[in-house]
Amino acid sequence: MEKNKINVEKNYFYENNMKKSRKVNKIKLGIFSVFAIILIIIIAYSTIGFISNPTDTFLVTTGEISEWESVTAYIVRDEITVQGENYKNGMIRIKEEGERVAKGDSIYRYYTSGEEQIKEKIAEIDNQIQEIMQNQKTVFPRDIKLLESQIEEQIAALDGENSIQKIKDYKNNINTYINKKAEIAGEYSPANSELKQLIEQKNQYKESLTANAEYVNAPESGVVSYRVDGLENVLTPQSFGTLDKKFLENLNLKTSQIIPTSEETGKIINNYECYIILNSKSEQSKGVNVGDDLKIRLPNSVKVSAEIVNIIEEDDESRTIAIKISENVEDLIPYRKISIDIIWWSEEGFRVPNEAIYKIGELSYVIRNRNGYYDKMLVKIQNQNEEFSIVSSYSSDELKELGFSSSEIYSMKNIALYDEIVLNPTEQHLLQ
Repeated sequence: MEKNKINVEKNYFYENNMKKSRKVNKIKLGIFSVFAIILIIIIAYSTIGFISNPTDTFLVTTGEISEWESVTAYIVRDEITVQGENYKNGMIRIKEEGERVAKGDSIYRYYTSGEEQIKEKIAEIDNQIQEIMQNQKTVFPRDIKLLESQIEEQIAALDGENSIQKIKDYKNNINTYINKKAEIAGEYSPANSELKQLIEQKNQYKESLTANAEYVNAPESGVVSYRVDGLENVLTPQSFGTLDKKFLENLNLKTSQIIPTSEETGKIINNYECYIILNSKSEQSKGVNVGDDLKIRLPNSVKVSAEIVNIIEEDDESRTIAIKISENVEDLIPYRKISIDIIWWSEEGFRVPNEAIYKIGELSYVIRNRNGYYDKMLVKIQNQNEEFSIVSSYSSDELKELGFSSSEIYSMKNIALYDEIVLNPTEQHLLQ
């Protein structure tokens, strides 16, 4: 009996403790749920605030801002075409495209009469030479291996190429490398070998072909080019006054088209400077004058300095502007009409967003935030575009001219690299 009573009491306390434990767990779960809901609300509120206003400060860095315009431009050069009497016979180049020469140097030579028959015989011998070289197992020097690599590169470049002029240039390069390869192979062949005899026979034909050839020499020093388009005596620096918008458009030139290579005529180009003519109706173009300096960005993305040398006021209120450049001149030799970016102005220094600048009268300020403490800093705007400004601090003399006292100047703080400045500053920031 006593034992049953004890068991009943144990069961009662056990069940009572279980109820209390469940009740405590429910309370803990409720408290946890409340905290979780509060946390979710805080995170959601913070996220919404971050999305709507991701940051209210900006870190000052050094940078560059500019105003530029994409335009189509025509290339004018100091260039002299050179052509001999036997231009119909075809030429052998002595100086290659882009090679520099002195006045009086031989540039190329023309073949003599009857050259077609001789060239056919040379072509037949070339085929025989190539066949022999492919079949023999002679170990040739490194020079030949280099030429073979160059030939493979030119052949690979031909694949998928659509430009007739480039295809022609690649084939000419391949023929040149093949001939050089044959000449070197001949030097390493036995005296009475078939390859040696064919090469000697080819050299005899070449000698007879050029025995009475006409040599063409450079009238001036400069760079040799065989890209002749007939505009060498039309687009000249001496003709700036007549090279207006209508005249240039009537040339009907295609932008970025490569000037074809001539087999009859060469030319000498002044490689120290050339000129670019463009037409613009922009507000920036109306603010420049002859003698002004600016920069342009070439098709290869290189920026070069330029100087305005001539301006024609057009009837449609646009301006045709001629500029001179003295950098990367040789990169432009293959072209007559290109697309460029003309950079009307550029400025480097401390770059800040325009929305960080606060105006008080004629003076400009930025507000620096340093651990919640705000400092008003006077800045001088060097230049600005639609988004950013390049700013600097005033000198003491400049501040005196603006009417500030010595004590005010002494207490002023200057903008510095990596300052954290406030975006969209208000009167409240200025008063703190």
